[in-house]
Amino acid sequence: MKKILLLLSVLLTTVTFGSVKVDATYATMGVIAKKVGGDLVDVTVLGSAKYDPHFIVPKPSLIAKLRRADLLIINGGGLELGWLPPLLRAAHNAKIRNGAKGLLDMSHFVPMIDVPASVSRAFGDVHAQGNPHYSTDPHTVLIMAKAIAGKLAQIDPEHAQAYQQNLAEFSKEWQAYLEKFDAKMATCKDKKVIQYHQLFNYFLNRYDYKSYGTIEPLPGIAPSSKHTIQLINIIKENGVHMILQDIYHEKKTAKFIAEKTGAKVEVIPHDVGADGSKTLEEFYNTIAKRICH
Repeated sequence: MKKILLLLSVLLTTVTFGSVKVDATYATMGVIAKKVGGDLVDVTVLGSAKYDPHFIVPKPSLIAKLRRADLLIINGGGLELGWLPPLLRAAHNAKIRNGAKGLLDMSHFVPMIDVPASVSRAFGDVHAQGNPHYSTDPHTVLIMAKAIAGKLAQIDPEHAQAYQQNLAEFSKEWQAYLEKFDAKMATCKDKKVIQYHQLFNYFLNRYDYKSYGTIEPLPGIAPSSKHTIQLINIIKENGVHMILQDIYHEKKTAKFIAEKTGAKVEVIPHDVGADGSKTLEEFYNTIAKRICH
């Protein structure tokens, strides 16, 4: 019995310490990390896709997850500033602190858009580095996958070849998916929309959609009556027929605008899992289905 217990202990130790512990702040990055890492990584997603990504609840349970992480993948661009820093301080994990080998800031690899000329509270909750919601564009998936593969190889050089092989296989699959996806989107370009928050600018830019404004008068600022009336006039004057509503902001303002203008409200997910999706394909297909019709 003692020999059996000893053998089990050795096996469990091997399993526990044989995989790279990866924390991702959001689900889309977590799914990509699992694609690239395969069985060599243990991926934990910190932020629920059901909530505003700017304000994930910093639960104490997240501290334990960060404490054991070998690699932390963050969206960057200021998206986590409202919740992640105090958790990192409490975790005391030197591996994933700022500047450490185990921290991967994805915003350093994705070309950011909507970079403000200046930053002031007068402009609302503006992100100084640009719009951080780049993962709504399916073409950024390959950029993220390549960055993750490179970082995993740096942390776990023994399995660098395996990460590169996984990356090559996934890249081939995703390129094939993008060809079909882009072909579908090519059939419904040049649509006019408004958004609640500037969540979908990367997707809209990719597929030649034009956004005529946001329900928020400024980023992070609740809609006012004056702004809502102005937006109704803009919609009527420019023939806007679609309102992109995310899952976590209040929906009554979008409904009111729709009633006054005839525009249709479409609830669009911002992350894998926000609408119940479990895969990257389901996530992006949902966006396309609800926008492109």
